[in-house]
Amino acid sequence: MPERIPVAVYARDPISQAGIASQLRTRPEVVVAENGDAATATVAIVVADEVDDSTIQTMRAVLRGGCRRVLLVATRLDDGALLSAVEAGACGMLRRSEAVTERLLGAIRTAAAGDGTVPPDLLGRLLDQVGRLQRQVLAPRGLTFAGLTDRETRVLRLVADGFDTSEIANTLAYSERTVKNVIHDVTARLQLRNRSHAVAYALRAGLI
Repeated sequence: MPERIPVAVYARDPISQAGIASQLRTRPEVVVAENGDAATATVAIVVADEVDDSTIQTMRAVLRGGCRRVLLVATRLDDGALLSAVEAGACGMLRRSEAVTERLLGAIRTAAAGDGTVPPDLLGRLLDQVGRLQRQVLAPRGLTFAGLTDRETRVLRLVADGFDTSEIANTLAYSERTVKNVIHDVTARLQLRNRSHAVAYALRAGLI
């Protein structure tokens, strides 16, 4: 029998918390953590009416508490709520009206596997929001969602190819000071230790 998935349930409304928890306790696929212990849970379910400041704070606190995956069950999920939930760390979202046991279990299994769940009608709206953010906020500043500018990406590709500072400067027609500044900016902004760590980050992100 597959190992049971540890789940914690959080809600401001104790009736909602008890309802979701009792809905799951009878199922052999999951085990509900007592007292909402995030440290022992693989998936945390945060139940809310809307994605407000309190909901965001709860999601972030759960992640800080040691739980790796947060599933949001909300009564209202409008366009603004979608990005806010994703930014706060949600790996999946369900409307409360759709959170019947089987769908909830499916979302829990998906989250535990490292994937995400978004209602089909919300997925298109989320992608529109992401595209708008890229066009209106990041692109004018030369940034991408990976946090690197085109110039930073070009420099890191050459670092990965074994080029030293002077060779990178000659190849890209930059000064050596510019190359050093680019590498320093990347390592400082992304809290990386050195240029090797920066290359490893870019490789993992699929940028080079």
